[in-house]
Amino acid sequence: MRRRLIIGERIMYVDAETPLNCVFVVKIKGTILLENLRIALAKIQQKHPLLRTRIKEDDAGVPHFVSSNNLSAIPLRMVERLGEADWQEQSKVEWKTLFEGESLPLARLVWIKGTECSELLLVCPHCICDGTGFVALMSEMLQLLDHPEQELIPYPPFNSIEELLSSSFTSSTGKVLKTKVFAVLARLFFLLKSSKHKHPKGEGYLLNWKLTELETLTLAGACKDAGVTVHAALCVAFMEAFQLVRGAKAQGKVICPVDVRHFVEEIKKDALFAFAPIAELALPKDKGKDFWAKATELKTALKNKIAAMKVHELLVMSEYFHGSVNKMLKHLKTTDGGHDITLSNMGRLRIAEHYDSFEVETLYSPNVGFPWRNANTLVVSTFKKRMDFTFLSNDSFLPEEEAKAIRDQAMELLKAEMMVSYA
Repeated sequence: MRRRLIIGERIMYVDAETPLNCVFVVKIKGTILLENLRIALAKIQQKHPLLRTRIKEDDAGVPHFVSSNNLSAIPLRMVERLGEADWQEQSKVEWKTLFEGESLPLARLVWIKGTECSELLLVCPHCICDGTGFVALMSEMLQLLDHPEQELIPYPPFNSIEELLSSSFTSSTGKVLKTKVFAVLARLFFLLKSSKHKHPKGEGYLLNWKLTELETLTLAGACKDAGVTVHAALCVAFMEAFQLVRGAKAQGKVICPVDVRHFVEEIKKDALFAFAPIAELALPKDKGKDFWAKATELKTALKNKIAAMKVHELLVMSEYFHGSVNKMLKHLKTTDGGHDITLSNMGRLRIAEHYDSFEVETLYSPNVGFPWRNANTLVVSTFKKRMDFTFLSNDSFLPEEEAKAIRDQAMELLKAEMMVSYA
């Protein structure tokens, strides 16, 4: 395989000097055999084509995925487990570490090794996987760690968006012409919007917390009774929390990534892919509406925006915007953006809890170190009937103390509404 990164991958690649890495952490109680772990990593590497590639830039600086038969095995780094917070410190180390080296694949593993329990940190550049792909990788690794004799079925790579999508989709001449016009306008837009102001780099941080099983069940029940999704309720809670903590600095908007697999059947749930269409939602400004009325409005708005998405067309037509990528990246790195937070709710993680040789004590929602000026991100997932939150940002944009205050306000809002619902 030798193909140019598609536009979504290209943005998440950034450049050869900027790491943008995702980390998925599992806490295991029981026996981990080093030999089985190496076998598991080897088999997932053989299944997924992108784990057998390197990213190489051509003479024009355009990055390509290039297959290689000379890649090493997925690297494994072991560290001694000293405490419960080790996985967070090691995640921060991995955010800053490039996937460099001609023979190294685009994945690595950190084993925080303890006497009674261990954490495994699976690390990939964001340009090769989204949350769904990350869950597939983790599930496969755990299955093979327990039963290394199992086999995985490889799938073929694709060399272009047109090759990936169904032959029933075609781009009309009119659509292509219209897209080329928009591409030119986009270049002009980013040329005018690009900021010359350089912001301090700052340090990334993460906050992680969980609801109890009872709190998770109560929140789900309150949302069901109100006829809204948990996602909509979370959006309202956090946007209102931003307003309470940040006042006039709050934007009142949230960005919601959508799994591309809902639209494109050719991309399977166990395949690595890194393009996510997004929907932007705004907090209703009507002060007369209560919490659940606002959540209902957001639920409807998100449903309508997802229904209106033409993802096949978006995937094909976005390829005409490569000429604007560098300006887009500069814009992301230097401007505050128009939203408070990106909120990704992964739902219930379909990963087994019990294995023959170990037990998964917990999973932590994936974390990522974004190099953007506005790095505010909330990743939510549910495992063992407990909702887990990972809040990520950068202290030069959102001080960590403010992030903690936003977390506390959002949780208080949710719990207050749960109490009202079940009063």
